[in-house]
Amino acid sequence: MIRLEHILTPGRSQVNVPGGSKKRVLEQIANLVARDLPGLDAHDIFENLVAREKLGSTGFGNGIAIPHCRLAGCSVPVCALLRLDVPVDFDALDGAPVDLLFVLLVPATATEEHLELLRQIAGLLDRADVRERLRQAKDGFDLYQVVLDTVDGR
Repeated sequence: MIRLEHILTPGRSQVNVPGGSKKRVLEQIANLVARDLPGLDAHDIFENLVAREKLGSTGFGNGIAIPHCRLAGCSVPVCALLRLDVPVDFDALDGAPVDLLFVLLVPATATEEHLELLRQIAGLLDRADVRERLRQAKDGFDLYQVVLDTVDGR
């Protein structure tokens, strides 16, 4: 089974990311992942994330969104974790603006892995103590460390 701590890196964990709008945030996510994984194209990532949002918002509630998509050209699952400098409207189910985004990109054929990883992310972010620790993280490494500590049971 693939686990979050194996597909998230400190480099893809960032705090105080400028938001502005949902579209701008999705652009930033696409650029971050494409910079880290040169085999993926930022425009393709962005277009796939936007297409997924058109099916229904990935705003999860409690200030959280989980933008995700299956992506041709993606050979392994990839995660990114961002905390925005200012919350943005993400059309979340509860109407609350979003400041924490846990991003998941998976290969086009990875249906079961996709669902399992979404379950892991949702379970992690459903905990108020974890959300608070993520919001208090000083930098990207701290953000990443909260995820590691949580999956390790700390």
